[in-house]
Amino acid sequence: MAHDGHGNGTHDGHEGHGHGNHGHGDHGHGDHGHGDHGHGGSHTHAHAHAHAHESKDLDWGAMAEYLEQRATVFAPQYTGIIEDLKADLLERGHTPARIIDAGAGPGILTCRLAEAFPEAEAYAVDAARPLLERAQERAKSQGLDGRVRTHEAELPDGLDGIGPADVIWLGQSLHHMGDQQAALTRLAGALAPGGVLVLLEGGLSTRFLPRDFGFGRPGLENRIEAVRDNWFNEMRESLDGAKRETEHWPAMLAAAGLRPAATRSYLVDRPAPPAPEARAHILDTFTRSREMMGEHLDAEDRAALDRLLDPADELSLHRRDDVFVLGVQSVHFAVK
Repeated sequence: MAHDGHGNGTHDGHEGHGHGNHGHGDHGHGDHGHGDHGHGGSHTHAHAHAHAHESKDLDWGAMAEYLEQRATVFAPQYTGIIEDLKADLLERGHTPARIIDAGAGPGILTCRLAEAFPEAEAYAVDAARPLLERAQERAKSQGLDGRVRTHEAELPDGLDGIGPADVIWLGQSLHHMGDQQAALTRLAGALAPGGVLVLLEGGLSTRFLPRDFGFGRPGLENRIEAVRDNWFNEMRESLDGAKRETEHWPAMLAAAGLRPAATRSYLVDRPAPPAPEARAHILDTFTRSREMMGEHLDAEDRAALDRLLDPADELSLHRRDDVFVLGVQSVHFAVK
């Protein structure tokens, strides 16, 4: 792979589907996540998912539905990443036999990877058994249960017993691990020679609204993002063994013993007016923002969020035709 560019910046992810030993849901604005691991991301990112692991009262069904919804909206982004991965492996004559989706959540990307590489076994690795059960159900419904396996484990130490992997997909799950460099090194050790680690970290935060949407102070999403970033920093500091790293992902991959091959950024662009699934994702994202971050916003911003979420309001997210989904996920590819 050639080096194609570089994105940086956010922890959303939209994947929303990843998490490590602590996890957190759609990083700040929307999402390992998980995801699918999360999370480019929306206003709740995979952080909801991650911290979710620490809550006995978490509604795993609702979390899985949110991650599945997000994966549908962001599907073109994942298609682009997988197509580039396939092209690179084909160019090097490397046919993967084993794929690990590390921080797989409900297995959305695990199944997509299994479809893309029909000769490979794909392992959905996650610490949340309810999500892995969902992954197994998904694989069975898609006729992939003969090749999709689930493995309940904390990351990065839980890959023992799977065997060397030709692809490790790390979709917004690394930032849930306290010592990210040590985690990358451990995960790199699980790669077979010639294998590829696909790291989804960084990019640009997803946006959903015009800067001025007609009421409240313009720039609401910027202020939500500032709250989210503070929350994210506190989450990182609270992780076991947390170490601060300069987020120079290719350099960290090199320090893990891998050869950085490319950094590319992938756009998700769902323009206004929104399709039903995009509108549902936007509503869910802002609902989570109100619940998780509303107390850190001032009264005017809370009132604007409440109005956006009021189905009776003509200018709410339920009705307006100027909302969209626009974001960027950066992906770093490295070869062993």
